[in-house]
Amino acid sequence: MKYDSTHRPAEFYKALPKVELHRHLEGSLRLRTLLEVARAHGMDLFGTDRLRPLVQIREEDPYTSQNFLSKFQTLRKFYRSPDVIGRITQEAVADAAADNVCYMELRFTPVALSRAENFTLAEVIDWVIEGARQAESQHAIMVRLIVSVNRHESPELAAQVVHLAAERLADGIVGLDLAGNEVAFPSAPFESAFRQAQEAGLHITVHAGEWGGAGNVAAAITQLGAERIGHGIRVVEDPAVVALARDRNTAFEVCVTSNYQSGVVNDLYEHPLADMLSEGLNVTLNTDDPSISQITLADEYCVACEYLGLSLNTLRECLLAAAGAAFLPQDERQALVERLAAEFPSDL
Repeated sequence: MKYDSTHRPAEFYKALPKVELHRHLEGSLRLRTLLEVARAHGMDLFGTDRLRPLVQIREEDPYTSQNFLSKFQTLRKFYRSPDVIGRITQEAVADAAADNVCYMELRFTPVALSRAENFTLAEVIDWVIEGARQAESQHAIMVRLIVSVNRHESPELAAQVVHLAAERLADGIVGLDLAGNEVAFPSAPFESAFRQAQEAGLHITVHAGEWGGAGNVAAAITQLGAERIGHGIRVVEDPAVVALARDRNTAFEVCVTSNYQSGVVNDLYEHPLADMLSEGLNVTLNTDDPSISQITLADEYCVACEYLGLSLNTLRECLLAAAGAAFLPQDERQALVERLAAEFPSDL
C-alpha cells in the first residue's frame, strides 16, 4: 500500500526520531532474505513473483484477518537454522535503525521459531538475544525483547516460555505478550503464567480489542495485569473500559496500517486513532509487521498526520508517550523521554 503525502515528503517523516513498541520479528523478514533462505534450503518457493503474495499484503488482496494471518503460515517455514534466526533478528534491528528508530522493543514467538526444525525454546530465545545484541552494537539503536505466547497454545507451554524469559532478564528480555485469536480463545487460562511473569520482573503487554471487543481490553488489564495493550482500538466501543484504561494510564500500541489491512477497520480514514486521543487515552504508533504490510514506522507517522489529521504536536506527544511506556527502568525511561523531547524538531 502506497501513501502520497499531501503536505510533507516521506523524507520528513523518516528523519523524525521514533520509538517502536509493537513490532513482531516474524513479520519483519526481508523478501530478499526469504528468497536466499529458500534457495539455500531447497524450498520450493523460487522467484519474487511466487513468494511475495505468500508473505506480503498487496493492494489487490482482500483486507481480512484470514488473509493477513495466512502470511505467517508461510513465514514459519523459514526458521531453518541458528544462522537464519540470528540473521533475521539482525536485519529487523538494522531496518528499524535505518528508519531512525532510536528505541525498539522487538517481540518474537519462541514456539513459532522452534517448530520448523524442532529446536528447543531455550535455543531460539538465545539466538534471538544474540542477534539483537550484535545488531544493537552495530547501529545507533537501543533494543529490548518481548517474548510472545499464543492464545491457542496451552497455558503450560506459556509457563515454560515465562520461565525461560525470566532466566534471561539480564540479557535484554523485558516483557511477555499474549497474541493470537482473541475471539476464539479467552485470556483467563493464562492468568497464572502472567502472574508468574510479573512476579519474576517481566512487564506485560497483551493483544486485545483488535478483532475482539472492548471487554477483552478490560480482561487484559484486570486479569493479566497488562501495562500496555497491543492494538486495542475497539476500546472506544465501551466508555467504562475507556475510563478504566485512562485511569490506569494503560498504553495502547496502535498499528494503523495493520488494522486496515487485517480488516479491523473497513476504511483507513475511519480508523479510531483520533477518537482514542480525544478520549485522553495513552496512544503510541507502531508498525506491527512491517514486511508483511510493506511499511516503515515513518509511513505510519505519515498516515497519522496526512490521512488521519494528527498535528505534529500530537505526533510528538505520541512519540513521548511511547518513550514513557517503554519497558525500561524509570531512570532509563526518563532519559529516553528527555532525549526524544530534545531531538524532535521544535520549530514545526
